[in-house]
Amino acid sequence: MSNAIPFDVSCNFVPRAHRPEKPRTFGLTEIRAPYYATFGTRHLQDVFDVAAPWVDGIKWAGGSFSLVPPEQVKAMSEIAHANDAYVSSGGWIETVLRYGPDAVDHYLKEAKELGFDVIEISTGFIMLPTSGLQRLVERVVKAGLKAKPELGIQIGSGGDSGEAELAAETKKDVGDLIDRGKAALDAGASIIMIESEGITENVTEWNTGAAASIINGLGLENVMFEAADGPVFEWYIKNYGNEVNLFVDHSQILQLEGLRQNIWGNKSTWGRVINPAW
Repeated sequence: MSNAIPFDVSCNFVPRAHRPEKPRTFGLTEIRAPYYATFGTRHLQDVFDVAAPWVDGIKWAGGSFSLVPPEQVKAMSEIAHANDAYVSSGGWIETVLRYGPDAVDHYLKEAKELGFDVIEISTGFIMLPTSGLQRLVERVVKAGLKAKPELGIQIGSGGDSGEAELAAETKKDVGDLIDRGKAALDAGASIIMIESEGITENVTEWNTGAAASIINGLGLENVMFEAADGPVFEWYIKNYGNEVNLFVDHSQILQLEGLRQNIWGNKSTWGRVINPAW
């Protein structure tokens, strides 16, 4: 039996589930840049030295780059680009939007200078109408950047709010999320990030029906799910195969890729993740 992946890895004689080479358009793995864990260029270079084939992009969460010297942010962007990975801003535009259009334009200009390729447009803390989301997507694209709206069903998502705080807020309709996602894609968005809160995070029971509706409504290739927890990304792989797009912590790259390639797993996934190369 021949190997399905054209990569130079140890024990490459063992067959794996098919994984295409970068740049990929499906089965993307985006990892978290410094945020919960503080690290610099040496650590990031180590990550890529070990796992570059499995990392498609890095994401600065929570505006963390705004606390870091610009030369360090640029250096991290250069490491990512040297390893065929994109750089995403994360959802900090919610903060910038409060200060008006000029601040947004300044932000987009500086983001390009810092080496960002993708601007995530989060709406968990703000009440942005669909028409406003479309105009913002168009503004990002016009600035020469890729737009990645982040949509969710939990009001107040995207921060460090606790389960009790979020439970006190109402949830959004998943049908509305799908409609907004379609409108954003029509406006030029490259992909839609799906916020985990309200689906698999800070909930007493996972809302798997919402995930299924989103995939059916927008298409697996058009969405990326936040899944920075082992049981969560395993559930997505188990239910939707190794071509689902996922955002995880940088410490979880090899664990996730092991599932994608069918080289390891637990009782419910071991030996069952299949994707032929033909």
